[in-house]
Amino acid sequence: MPLVLDPTAQDLLFREARTANTFTDQPVTDEQMQAVYDLVKYGPTAFNQMPLRVVLVRTPEARERLVAHMSEGNAPKTATAPLVAILAADNEFHEELPELFPHFPQAKDVFFSERPVREGSANLNAALQAAYFIVGVRAAGLAAGPMTGFDAAGIQKEFLDEDHTPLMVVNIGHPGENAWFPRSPRLSYDTVVTTV
Repeated sequence: MPLVLDPTAQDLLFREARTANTFTDQPVTDEQMQAVYDLVKYGPTAFNQMPLRVVLVRTPEARERLVAHMSEGNAPKTATAPLVAILAADNEFHEELPELFPHFPQAKDVFFSERPVREGSANLNAALQAAYFIVGVRAAGLAAGPMTGFDAAGIQKEFLDEDHTPLMVVNIGHPGENAWFPRSPRLSYDTVVTTV
């Protein structure tokens, strides 16, 4: 068999997993989110940088502030999900590189001294980490509803600061009634992969 991962796990993480649009009211615990993070923090990034920052929106007041910045189609889902996470890129991630990349601590200054370079790297690597986060949510037996339809400047001002760029908002919970749209098509191997 070409894949060593159990077929049930393959289904859980990929084949049967979908973007959830409705959720039950069963809560998502801090322990579940800690377990998700403790798994996905090992996903590879360039220079072992870890620019992803996660804001868990739990209080009704914070939820109301967030929903005000969501697009019309995403606001109701965000208002009713058991837990919502704002995923952002820390554009000052390089300050942690001496600890995270100890065999070349100079990388902080050699490669990332200029803000535009840092922003590009932070966005790419935080997006990688966001993908790991979504798969980690699935590994916890939960469903994720990632969304990019929101007022980014508004969310940045409301929940972050100028050094953090919002990437996506993820609704998290157990899938509710009619949670899924039908599975959309995927491109074939031959369309995507070229051998040279």
